[in-house]
Amino acid sequence: MDTIEKLKVLSEDSRYDLACACGTLKDEHRKRGPDGRWLYPVALPQGGYTVLLKTLLSNSCTNDCRYCPLRSETNVQRCTLQPEEVTRVFLEYQRRRKAFGLFLSSAVIGNADYTMDKINTVARLLRHKHKFRGYIHLKIIPGASDAAIEDAMSLATSVSLNIETPGRKRFAALSSKKDYDNDILRPLKLMGKLTEKDMRFSKVKCTTQFIVGASNETDSEIVDSMFGLYRRLNFKRVYFSAYQKGLGNPDIPGEKQFLTNPEEPFMREHRLYQVDFLIRRYGFNNEDILLDKTGNLRLDKDPKEVWADCHPEYYPVRVNTSDREALLRVPGLGPDTVKKILKMRQERWIPRLEDLGMKGKRLEKIKNYVIFE
Repeated sequence: MDTIEKLKVLSEDSRYDLACACGTLKDEHRKRGPDGRWLYPVALPQGGYTVLLKTLLSNSCTNDCRYCPLRSETNVQRCTLQPEEVTRVFLEYQRRRKAFGLFLSSAVIGNADYTMDKINTVARLLRHKHKFRGYIHLKIIPGASDAAIEDAMSLATSVSLNIETPGRKRFAALSSKKDYDNDILRPLKLMGKLTEKDMRFSKVKCTTQFIVGASNETDSEIVDSMFGLYRRLNFKRVYFSAYQKGLGNPDIPGEKQFLTNPEEPFMREHRLYQVDFLIRRYGFNNEDILLDKTGNLRLDKDPKEVWADCHPEYYPVRVNTSDREALLRVPGLGPDTVKKILKMRQERWIPRLEDLGMKGKRLEKIKNYVIFE
């Protein structure tokens, strides 16, 4: 196979690592680009927008991750790109102004450090030989050594390692070859420590991703892990990917779940992204995320509205005098709208929501929780 033929196979397989990020702006969604299977318009963790060349280095995996279609036991077309091939293709797309950054992941070729050496070689060629100073996102392979992780972080703009599940018990249902403490927690803790304690890595963004629904975990377990990732490990973003039945081993919990609605896994993913926004941008604490008796988020109502309906004493919020934190607790009001309200209040009294340019269902929702004194 030549480089482009391999790229077609590997970029197609990289879709399994595509988290459909929930966002308020159209550019906050990870999605496939129109110009090729391997070009993706994405929102960057630190803000901003770019187009990335996104591919796997290899899909020849030695691991047995039971949720993954590329696990060692499956019969798929296998191939591997050499670091020089990835470098050459990326530089050509950059020259043509088709791609401005690189998102590089890989299946495990032999062992973690051998794979990391190949991934890091691509970044090293771009940084040192070709003087590329733009965006590079590198995947950290589970089980990678501390030295390999530090090497990747010295070369990358951002790095990620999929946490996959919340806790070793859930993780054990998905892999018999990987060790949760050594292969997942140790690297995640190191990534967080390096960005917080070592000035060389202070600007590197660390992200991770849950495979939602594969291991029969509850939302409460995921939410607890999210708070730990943000507050103890200094991670910048948590992503979620709903497990889709039929892709994994028939014996995993995610394959045995009974779904009344095929859209259920994607709505659950969506609710978790809403919780993520409440944590990162609205100042919600763990106790503010309300769950049902099974430890899960409600699928029929967003978590911010659930909190509001359980705290009637908090409302109505006074639009013209309440502080930023109070306004952010109003369903339908986001950080940008609250900022607009606070700025407008410095100039004049706000008599009605329509003056803020809002309309439709969002406007009607907000009216249930505010008052204009």
